[in-house]
Amino acid sequence: MPICKGGGLKFLDYTQEKLPFFYRKSTIYDKTMDTARPDHFPNSTYEIAEIAKALSHPARVMILMTLAKRGECICGDLVMDLPLAQSTVSQHLKALKEVGLIRGVIDGPRSKYCVDWKVFEAYFGKLSKWGQDMIRTQTNQSC
Repeated sequence: MPICKGGGLKFLDYTQEKLPFFYRKSTIYDKTMDTARPDHFPNSTYEIAEIAKALSHPARVMILMTLAKRGECICGDLVMDLPLAQSTVSQHLKALKEVGLIRGVIDGPRSKYCVDWKVFEAYFGKLSKWGQDMIRTQTNQSC
């Protein structure tokens, strides 16, 4: 396992990019677990899981923050702001686009991206409701 110079962090190569050891590969990336028993869970649990999955990488969070500040930008602009290769940024943009959090518009040879605020608000409304439901159902017991 290679050691990162400077910080001494160990990196595990889970994907094409190097992730710090404290960022673990989650079971949500396991395709077999995703569909093991789909009829055993309500649709709302899948919606919450999709939101969490879309935001499960810090690069995606930074992409959303950058797009929110700028309004819209092309992939090349995001590459300049993030310490990632263009192909990696494109993969993260694709993941965010698949769940609808961002929209991409083809402008000649480039694609411009922006946050889809309607979808963003709907997702976070569901996430907020789920959080409130969790807090209401808590017990005073701790494990």
